Amino acid sequence: MTPILKSGTVHGVGLGPGAQDLMSVRADRLIRGARHVAYFRKAGKPGQARRIVEGMLRDDVTEFPMDYPVTTEIPLADPRYAASLAGFYENVAAHLRALAESGEDVVVLAEGDPFFYGSFMHLFTRLEPHVPVRVVPGITGMAAAWTATGAPITWGDDVLTVAPATLPEAELSARIADTDALVVMKIGQNLPKLKRAIEAAGRMGDAWLVEYAAMAEERVIKLAEVDTAPYFSIAMIHGQGRRP
Repeated sequence: MTPILKSGTVHGVGLGPGAQDLMSVRADRLIRGARHVAYFRKAGKPGQARRIVEGMLRDDVTEFPMDYPVTTEIPLADPRYAASLAGFYENVAAHLRALAESGEDVVVLAEGDPFFYGSFMHLFTRLEPHVPVRVVPGITGMAAAWTATGAPITWGDDVLTVAPATLPEAELSARIADTDALVVMKIGQNLPKLKRAIEAAGRMGDAWLVEYAAMAEERVIKLAEVDTAPYFSIAMIHGQGRRP
């Protein structure tokens, strides 16, 4: 009688904001013990996730770089953007599924937290119906960013809004005006629009930009003073709510 092969597990492992000593113990253990490690990256680049785990992988590891077919070359609203990414996620998920079905465990590296504005969630929805998938949460980049400013992001009953800068300008401005504390992700080329939205909400004087939070290149600066924002940047406005 042929034995039934036990399926391997795909682990979505949160790396935290970018420093190895900010990973969880569980993430560290899985990464160091993995025979198969997958990570997203822009084609032609080593990838930030891979850079974070440099020196942690075992000598006989098999790496699976997942090169995005498109990043900023096509506008988000262009139907080709979603179609290209959908096909990409289907293909890499099929590869990971095949590994798991052959009995192999796979670690997928995820910057920050796997379920917070990350690419891993698109693999999760495709893999979870077929093979075991486990998620290891990580410290989010926004937590590292507000820590870098040296001030709490919320006090008392403050309401925190997390918004992507990809939203339409009018909606961004409305949400900014209607919240106590604010975190804005996905800035990049949307920086001019974000600055206009914050200005329209009357809150530019309170806005900060944190670049490369928890990394060697970390920089904290008033948002009004910047004209460009690297990919790893987060804008924020601190709440000023009730306190003893």
